[in-house]
Amino acid sequence: MAAQLILGLSILVGIHEFGHLIAAKIFGMRVEKYSIGFPPRIWGFKWGETEYSIGAIPLGGFVKISGMVDESLDVKEMAKEPEPWEFRAKPAWQRLIVMLGGIILNVVTGVVIFAMINFFYGKTYLDKDQANTYGIYTYPLAEQMGLERGDKVIRLNGKDFEDFADVQSGSFLIEDNPTVTVIRNNEEITLNAPAGLLSEKIKRKSEPFADALEPLKIERVMSGSNADKAGLAEGDKFLSINGDSAVFLQDFLDKMKSIPGETASFEVVRDGEIITMDIPVTEQGTIGFQFSGTLERSTRDYGFFESFPVGTSQSFKVLGDNIKGFKKILFGEIPASQAVSGPIGIATFFGGTWIWQKFWYITGLLSLILAFMNLLPIPALDGGHVLFLLVEMVSGRALPIKFMEVAQKTGMAILLVLMAFVIFNDILKLFQ
Repeated sequence: MAAQLILGLSILVGIHEFGHLIAAKIFGMRVEKYSIGFPPRIWGFKWGETEYSIGAIPLGGFVKISGMVDESLDVKEMAKEPEPWEFRAKPAWQRLIVMLGGIILNVVTGVVIFAMINFFYGKTYLDKDQANTYGIYTYPLAEQMGLERGDKVIRLNGKDFEDFADVQSGSFLIEDNPTVTVIRNNEEITLNAPAGLLSEKIKRKSEPFADALEPLKIERVMSGSNADKAGLAEGDKFLSINGDSAVFLQDFLDKMKSIPGETASFEVVRDGEIITMDIPVTEQGTIGFQFSGTLERSTRDYGFFESFPVGTSQSFKVLGDNIKGFKKILFGEIPASQAVSGPIGIATFFGGTWIWQKFWYITGLLSLILAFMNLLPIPALDGGHVLFLLVEMVSGRALPIKFMEVAQKTGMAILLVLMAFVIFNDILKLFQ
């Protein structure tokens, strides 16, 4: 978990800072230092005018460009006449590109990662029509919105959709005034999300919004298990447990949770015949078989060039959702304590098992979030420098060095407070 976080962030920070470095060098600026991680330095070398290093604290990095008011706050040098190779000696448009270099490269990285995931792994999904075969199974959040078991979802926020994962995740709730349109008893009904539902969804973390009702089928019976001893066989389909319906996967799992350690009566269908058998249930609520659903999943493969428009679309959707989420935090629609995560929270997203597809997906996601966060107009972030440069370009006058120094100190203080908040918030979430 920690290793995945460190590797993912190191890649992204390295790419982000390289964006600043390469843009600065293109415009003839002197780059003194490039570091992945913060001091103390654990390894490094010097190539040309630049010292490259890896720091012991992996949650960040920096590039030091001559003639720029940055985290080093080296304002003594700024009192001298600018040298031709310094940041401050270059035209404002060049400095603007240098400050945007890291953000641009993080967006490009996100696009490339998502494109390559589509190229190498393709997409396997449950489409809307298959998901509506038996209707939906509702969880508490869906029930709060007024959805009912068996509803068939046909539109989200007034729009058609293809992938049922949009319903399962509840991602559509990020929009303003979210709605779900369903077919219920042959009648079309549009349901509105109550106030606070998005906040509740974030609080419940990974709990699904709704699932497709899906009959389960036995794929494999474990040799020597209670199911094997009772005569359960591959291809059997469950009908009931102790007289309660267990045709659908969700009903089966719900019932099994309620009978650990008991011997239960199972009804199954085999070759059109109903068979009843008594099977002891373990304390973990299992009887010893592997199952699969019976709804057909769709698979889509992408060619190399075809994967890039798809990756671009996915990337800009992530950026758009971040902007919408940030706006909702600002207007108090979502508590910041629920919506933000620090290093500990991010590490939990990776999980304890190293799965490359999941690792690259989360890394791509973080790359886009890093781009968005760095664009915020907070002094000490790239977005703060961008704002000051835009003011300079409009007014025709550079902001005073003293102002830049105070702004940098203020921004660093804000970032330290925010970092302390997210780390403390992560710790609190561990105990909730």
